[in-house]
Amino acid sequence: MPSEKDGIMIILSSPSGAGKTTLVKKLSEKEKFEISISHTTRQPRLNEKKDEDYFFVNELEFKRLIKNEEFLEYAKVFNNFYGTTRTPVINNLNKGKNVLFDIDWQGADQIKNKKLDYKLITFFILPPSKEVLFERLSKRHINDKLIAEERMKQFERDVLHWINYNYVVINNDLNECYSKIINLINAVINNGSKDYDPDFIRAHVEKLTS
Repeated sequence: MPSEKDGIMIILSSPSGAGKTTLVKKLSEKEKFEISISHTTRQPRLNEKKDEDYFFVNELEFKRLIKNEEFLEYAKVFNNFYGTTRTPVINNLNKGKNVLFDIDWQGADQIKNKKLDYKLITFFILPPSKEVLFERLSKRHINDKLIAEERMKQFERDVLHWINYNYVVINNDLNECYSKIINLINAVINNGSKDYDPDFIRAHVEKLTS
C-alpha cells in the first residue's frame, strides 16, 4: 500500500522536437530522479544506447507484453510502439524514488486513468515558436526534410493536449526551463507558492496554433 515515504511520478510530454528528452536527462542527472525506460519498436538513433535510452524490441515481443498486461501505458507514435512496463516503476516508487516519464499525451492519459495511489505531477513542454521547432526538427532529421514536415503536422494536433496537464513550460532556454520545472515540483511537494501564469500559457498556445 503506497505511503508518504513513496516516490512521486513526474510526467514530461511534448510535441516532437520541443526538448522533453533532454530535460528528462538533465532532471535525472541533477536531481537523482529515476528515468522510467520505455520499450519501443523503433530503431535506435545514432546517439542512443540499448537498455539505457530505450529497451529496443521487435513488434512481436511488444505485442506479447501487451497481451500479458505488463504495460502501465503504451501507444503507437509515428508507426512505432512505445510503452512503460509497470513492475520497475512501482518498485522504484515503493523505495521512495521519484520516477520520471518521457512519454506522449496518449501515455500520460493512460497513467492518469490508472488512478495509482502515488502523487503525480504532469508537465507539457512547448517550443518558443513554430519556427524554432522546425529548425530543431530540421537539424535532427537533416537527411530527410519530409520527416521534419510530418512532425510539424503532428505538432498541430499534439499541442491541443496542453490543457490536460498540470503545468505547461516553454523551452526557450534549457536551463531556465529546467529551473522552472524544478521550482514547480518543489512547490507541489512542499505546498509552496507556484510561479505560474496560466493566462500567459494560454496566450502562447493561441500564438502557436494561429
